[in-house]
Amino acid sequence: METDFLNIKYLKTGNVRQQKAYKVLYELEIVKKLSSYTPVLTGTIPINIDVPDSDLDIICYCKDHIEFSNVLIDCFQKEKEFMIKSGEYNGIQSTIARFKVTEFDIEIFGQDIPTHLQHAYKHMVIEYKILNKMGAQFRKDIIKLKLQGIKTESAFAKLLGLKGNPYEELLRYKI
Repeated sequence: METDFLNIKYLKTGNVRQQKAYKVLYELEIVKKLSSYTPVLTGTIPINIDVPDSDLDIICYCKDHIEFSNVLIDCFQKEKEFMIKSGEYNGIQSTIARFKVTEFDIEIFGQDIPTHLQHAYKHMVIEYKILNKMGAQFRKDIIKLKLQGIKTESAFAKLLGLKGNPYEELLRYKI
């Protein structure tokens, strides 16, 4: 059965860390506060390859970065270590806010691209499908590489034998 990553309810019945992530997102009302920006949790926690320092990555679809920045400031500026910046990321105007809550670092990332078309979402879905195809040992090997400090996409590229830029190669990988 495919997981619907566009709705965080799947976290409620996930592993302990996923349930804690759901609780934090729910208590802070992050999805509710950002609902007009189609927020989606991406990264390693949704697909169960997180390590202790993995953060909650929330991507958003924002057309107006000034408005989006103001919403982020209004909603989260009181959180621990809050910071926000806007600029180009991979050639695309982006706004990023970061802060800490309980055991999680949270990063909220906005671009003028629908969330389901952003690279973070596409990478996660591809990685999820690869993990389901390759099985438990592959998952363990990914986590082992991540614990050694290797980034997620680089870990996948290494185990799959992909050459070149791991971020681009993973997007082209045929499952």
